[in-house]
Amino acid sequence: MCGICGILNIYSRGRADGQVVEEMCLTLRHRGPDDYGVFAGGPAAIGMTRLSIIDLAGGHQPIHNEDRSAWIVYNGETYNSPELRELLEHRHQFRTRSDTEVLLHAYEEWGGEMPGKLRGMFAFAIWDARRRSLLLARDRLGIKPLYYALAGDWLVFGSEIKAILRAPCIARALDPEALHAYLTFNYIPAPMSIFKGVRKLPPGHLLRCGRGEVRVTRYWDLDCTPQRTADEETCARELREILDDSVRAHLLSDVPIGVLLSGGVDSSAVTALAATNYGGRVKTFSIGFEEKSFNELRAARLVAQTYGTDHHEAIVKPDAAALVERIVDHFDEPFADSSALPTFLVSQMAAREVKVVLSGDGGDETFAGYLTYTADALAETYQRLPGLLRRRVIEPLVARLPISDEKVSLDYMAKRFVAGAHLPPLERHHSWKVIFGEQDKRRLYARDWAAAVCFDDPISILAGFYHSLDGIDFVTKLQYVDTKTYLPDDILTKVDRMSMAHSLETRPPLLDHHVVEYAASLPAHMKLRGLQRKVILKRAVTDLLPAPLLRRRKHGFSIPLAAWLRRDLRSLVADALAPEALRRSGIFDEREVGRLVDDHLCGRRDLSRNLWGLLMFMIWHDRYMARPPAHGAMRSRQAVVSAGVVR
Repeated sequence: MCGICGILNIYSRGRADGQVVEEMCLTLRHRGPDDYGVFAGGPAAIGMTRLSIIDLAGGHQPIHNEDRSAWIVYNGETYNSPELRELLEHRHQFRTRSDTEVLLHAYEEWGGEMPGKLRGMFAFAIWDARRRSLLLARDRLGIKPLYYALAGDWLVFGSEIKAILRAPCIARALDPEALHAYLTFNYIPAPMSIFKGVRKLPPGHLLRCGRGEVRVTRYWDLDCTPQRTADEETCARELREILDDSVRAHLLSDVPIGVLLSGGVDSSAVTALAATNYGGRVKTFSIGFEEKSFNELRAARLVAQTYGTDHHEAIVKPDAAALVERIVDHFDEPFADSSALPTFLVSQMAAREVKVVLSGDGGDETFAGYLTYTADALAETYQRLPGLLRRRVIEPLVARLPISDEKVSLDYMAKRFVAGAHLPPLERHHSWKVIFGEQDKRRLYARDWAAAVCFDDPISILAGFYHSLDGIDFVTKLQYVDTKTYLPDDILTKVDRMSMAHSLETRPPLLDHHVVEYAASLPAHMKLRGLQRKVILKRAVTDLLPAPLLRRRKHGFSIPLAAWLRRDLRSLVADALAPEALRRSGIFDEREVGRLVDDHLCGRRDLSRNLWGLLMFMIWHDRYMARPPAHGAMRSRQAVVSAGVVR
């Protein structure tokens, strides 16, 4: 696991400055504290910081081929590298045991088709001096991050935005479109970032750059067409074999491995399979909070005891305000999934014991585990109820439900459900997740800010994916939307940044592309059936898990946010969302924000997700937009080059 970065003169008209890349590497040392290296040659300079997992002594990067005409920096793990190496050894001379060198020789054999042959999580850059071209690639599901920017003659890339900001040609200018989307989702969907000109390379995509051309192309997509016609028992047996193979592959390592165990079905299944396949006693890590409904330690402990793991757990009461400020710097852009806090804390615990952990991430998108999928199905029935019953009886009753700070809040879910149940499938799915709607945002913006920009509804981002699938049931289409947006841009971003903040590598076996592709080939009723979610997954692992765990309702990995905002974080909210702070930003209307704060603190409405999004943005804005940009020797011939970039 590493952090990677680099610069390229697109037109080969100048020499890349290796010192600039060294400075970029310094911002990524948390991703790779064990080693670092830089190659500079002609128009390109690439660098990396390394967390040593495989070939601890010999895996120094950048790695070159036999005649030093090609160089690679690589972040990730390729689980089929031993098999690929066997195919390549008769044509190439290997100097290391690292999977990085396997990727470089695979590129020499298969060029741009190489990423499609990899099994794993990855982001890499290959400088091909013969062709005077740079190849960037990101794994299929977006487990590993990769950003890039075009400024003048230069392309700049990095694992995190902070590395790109070190390049002196990069300006810090806020992208209003990205902010508008952030307020909708509480994350910024690809390819946007909060900075104008800085882009995320989408999952499953390549970027080729050289000789004045920049081109982004897709090399993989998820086929959601149901193809399996076998009975459910057969499919469950096949899935079990695929899951077992995935976990076994993800255990490839030269250092000890643990598991992040939340107590849910996904992480418990991974724990069970890891304990069965691991060569020793696997370590597991769990955290809980003092608030009873946010504490799942009992369920996690039951799984740990069943498999005799070396279990580590803690009930944490962190300094919430100090923790919030700390995590902002690891995301580099506004990010408001509050489960980042417990992810940070459990990663901190695990990093004291191991360098690698497995996680259960991806199971909800792959096997229809979210409550919203159940709500999507129930809405079809709700719409068939008499309109008078809905308007005169159900909706007034729901409106009178008292506000609750419990983890699974009936009032919150019920109010969201009735508000969106009448909409078409994509719009209602979106309505249950949206933070600020379009009208809410227009009230939220300061007058001058709203007048200066033209905004599109970010639901169009989701619609592009939703409508790309024809003849597929709507639940599967919604899974596809979440896999393309929420999964990489929220869930996987959160896990990557919070684990790498502690130099901890996190591997999600449920997102092995063999698992994801198999699940996508199953009919929808094997994943979602009435109120039952993850039907086929639970059947596949039913003999592995304690029966009480399989019957538990879904809880999620979250914090008591509503209560914390009224208590532990109250002073932070008061400072960050103070009228004078809002006026300085020039973005939000202070009276509208003040009304939202008062409504939540007084218990009139649960606006915790809205306030959390505003809080994260304002802290980010104060730390990033007020900071002067880096300076250096690199110069640009023109302001921005955008021609040829496929968004």
